[in-house]
Amino acid sequence: MPLMDHLRELRSRLTKAAIALALGSVVGFVFYDQVWDFLTEPYCSLPASQVVAGGGCSLIVTGPFDAFFVAFKIWLFVGALVTAPLWLYQLWAFVAPALHGREKKYAYAFAPTAGILFVAGAALAYTVTSLALQMLFGFLPEEADPYLTIGEYLNYMLIMMGMFGLGFVMPLLVVLLNIAGILTHAAIAKWRRVIIFCSFLIAAIITPAEPISMLALAIPLVVLFELAELFCFLNDRRRRRHDPTAELGDDEISELDDTPSELDESPSPLEDLEEADRRDNRSS
Repeated sequence: MPLMDHLRELRSRLTKAAIALALGSVVGFVFYDQVWDFLTEPYCSLPASQVVAGGGCSLIVTGPFDAFFVAFKIWLFVGALVTAPLWLYQLWAFVAPALHGREKKYAYAFAPTAGILFVAGAALAYTVTSLALQMLFGFLPEEADPYLTIGEYLNYMLIMMGMFGLGFVMPLLVVLLNIAGILTHAAIAKWRRVIIFCSFLIAAIITPAEPISMLALAIPLVVLFELAELFCFLNDRRRRRHDPTAELGDDEISELDDTPSELDESPSPLEDLEEADRRDNRSS
């Protein structure tokens, strides 16, 4: 397809995905209260949240538009979850024509796996949120009360769930690169210590300044990375068994096989010419 046709196709797919997201946001509008109660449960279960006279979970509003922006984010959040099969299909329909049959087969297997890993990471973030907040509130002096704004808390929850989900999907990308022949197990083994260190570093950057969230993200990342490395090792060994030169680079040569091969039983071209001459002589 020409470039303009690709751009028109992309525009069509994005438009359909946006319409699906808008329709899904209506579901978020209808179930806004239930979703908000679900997201605030980790915070409201803490004794530190009951600072308002008469009890109740305290989240404050500091601006006239805070409540609307919070509601709008939740509508989009729910809409993205509900319509995920639709907008993911639009992405797949745009990419699929450029894939070969084998690549499509791997995509069918890895797409649901990525979804499961993302949900598992988001669920883990939701689970450790109350523990993380409880530790953070432990640094408050006795005369101080925690008053969180609804915008700050919602951003915290969405960022934590999104980052944990993406973190759980990253080792799957290592597997995809290995299957595509871009990343080998030898390269992974060479940089194993650096990757493990970067896992803890990234976990410390994207999580709050407390060890519970960092360890809750870093340890599963390391475990998933080790599983991905094991897969790459087995896949590379299988690839070498079928093709010894599969992992050679562009500037490398294969080992010379000096084992003599069996002689071909078929006549050589010279013998064919001699036999033709004899036939000509006999005919003449």
